[in-house]
Amino acid sequence: MKLIKRILRVLALFILVFSLFAWISGRTYLFKAAYYNFAKIDDYKHFENRTVKAGTYIPIPDAASYNKTKLSKEFRDYLQETQTTALLVLKNDSVYYEEYWDSYGPDSYSGSFSMAKSIVSMLIGIAIDEGKIKSVDQKVSDFIPEYKEGLNAQLTIRHLLTMSADFDWDESYASLFSPTTKAYYGWNLEKILLHLEVADKPGIVFNYQSCNQLVLAYILKKVTGKTLSEYASEKLWIPLGAKSDAMWSIDHKDGLEKAYCCFNSNARDFSRFGTLYLHNGMFNNKQIVSENWVKESTKPASLVDEEGVKSDCYGYSWWLSEVEKEKVFYAQGILGQFIFVIPGKNIVAVRLGKKREPKDDIPASKYIISSIIKDFNTKP
Repeated sequence: MKLIKRILRVLALFILVFSLFAWISGRTYLFKAAYYNFAKIDDYKHFENRTVKAGTYIPIPDAASYNKTKLSKEFRDYLQETQTTALLVLKNDSVYYEEYWDSYGPDSYSGSFSMAKSIVSMLIGIAIDEGKIKSVDQKVSDFIPEYKEGLNAQLTIRHLLTMSADFDWDESYASLFSPTTKAYYGWNLEKILLHLEVADKPGIVFNYQSCNQLVLAYILKKVTGKTLSEYASEKLWIPLGAKSDAMWSIDHKDGLEKAYCCFNSNARDFSRFGTLYLHNGMFNNKQIVSENWVKESTKPASLVDEEGVKSDCYGYSWWLSEVEKEKVFYAQGILGQFIFVIPGKNIVAVRLGKKREPKDDIPASKYIISSIIKDFNTKP
């Protein structure tokens, strides 16, 4: 009994010290970060959200061979071990395979995490097509006066899209004190993005940082006069014929979208982004994003990694790879959220889940792509 009381006293003291530190340092977001611990696919329930309105529903047809393909045992075991909640495979614009786990279904909301970065990239392309932004080489300081000094003055839209801005920003997801954690759980994204500082000459090194999309979204809000969700609804979600409204989590009521993550939807509606890019920006016989933007977005940026080695893994906020001799591009989220586009096979695939784990040292993205290609290896 004495031991239990001692433990409880120590715990109470820790909570008191932690609370005082959070209040005195102004890091009150730590309460929410500590309470919810690590990010999860249903975190939208804990945040304020802004609706991304859908319009007229355009159904995605099922293939004649819908769900007749059998996944290999190894692939199925992997999907279950990594707590997959949805796997959707479209071929020739029809659903060939669809399966859900863990009480999730076709209409279940699930967080996108960093797949949202690719959505922001699409909206930047549309804004350029509309003349609201001159080009990817336009200076960020044209839109944000706070960026007119120092290395920030060199920053362009291209640097933000290609993750080569090189901000003084710690992209740590595990630390309670990283700016990424503060942005995720905090409630003043505008203050964060207006005080970002470029640490080194931009446009050279690939340095993945979520804050890039915060800046891009802030620019979109300025040039369109609309919230990110309103612009996404008008220019993407309605034209793509989404079945359900999406939700984009925001930092506080009437605040800014967490543009680097937190677009919440379902597998079938997520797949529409992949189908749009598979067809070079066209959907339902309408050009939604220019073909040129799609091609520029899905080719490697001319960058090097932090060791100075040429990096070909990233375009304009799309990941790039070659698997089974097929060129692939995809949107990716931290817990294994994927929208894969495999043009050579006319395949779009969506995987949603709770873990992103390698398979025999093969990255999750490459293993899933390889498995899909092998299991659905019929000619288009």
